[in-house]
Amino acid sequence: MGQSVIEQAAARLRQSSRAVALTGAGISVESGIPDFRSPGGLWSKYDPLEYGDIRSFRMNPGKVWRMLVDMDRMLHDARPNPAHYALASLEREGLLKGVITQNVDSLHQRAGSRTVVEFHGHGRTARCDQCGREVPREALKLQDLPPRCGCGGPMRPNFVFFGEGIPRSAYLQAAHMVERCDLLLVVGTSATVAPASHLPLMAKSRGAFIIEVNPNETELTAAHTDLHLALPAGQALPAIVSALGLAIHTEGK
Repeated sequence: MGQSVIEQAAARLRQSSRAVALTGAGISVESGIPDFRSPGGLWSKYDPLEYGDIRSFRMNPGKVWRMLVDMDRMLHDARPNPAHYALASLEREGLLKGVITQNVDSLHQRAGSRTVVEFHGHGRTARCDQCGREVPREALKLQDLPPRCGCGGPMRPNFVFFGEGIPRSAYLQAAHMVERCDLLLVVGTSATVAPASHLPLMAKSRGAFIIEVNPNETELTAAHTDLHLALPAGQALPAIVSALGLAIHTEGK
């Protein structure tokens, strides 16, 4: 009998010397954060063009902050799930060089991952959209919306709105990682929205083996995936760690 897809994935990781993970919304669904585009996600309650675009924020920051408060509450209540802990454990064991995530929820860091490139920024801090002053998220007073800086400008989370570019440092670090990797673990993302969609293509063009973890097939599956694990991340990744004979550490924050 041939190896199961879990055993094949584990064997590939064991042989790899420069494995990297690319994660998207699907890895955090099991932490209680719906994909923004799915039923029950933020964009089913708020029109993304009306609430998610930087131009909308600058026209009416108080209105957009009503959505951001809902989002903030959802992120605050979420906890890392077994998939986040599995990736942190793989990194700790030297089998994963780091994680590139499209998520802004900081769950990888809270699970113990050390090398995390946040492609779309994060919500741990906020900055003034006028003068650029940064403060911890906890310093924001949300009784009056929008929260304002001492200069009078509206504060905003440190993540990327529609209509904004990916932070240059994050893009360069992500590109450097995927150009050097020999295995790319694509978890919970369709990888169809640019520029994140370029990363698997970059890795593949350099000869990397692509393992996709997603219950559904995506555009990536037929075109570039070498091994597809059609399972939720919270099942597939701990099973890979177990097949490697490793334990999952859950001492993250």
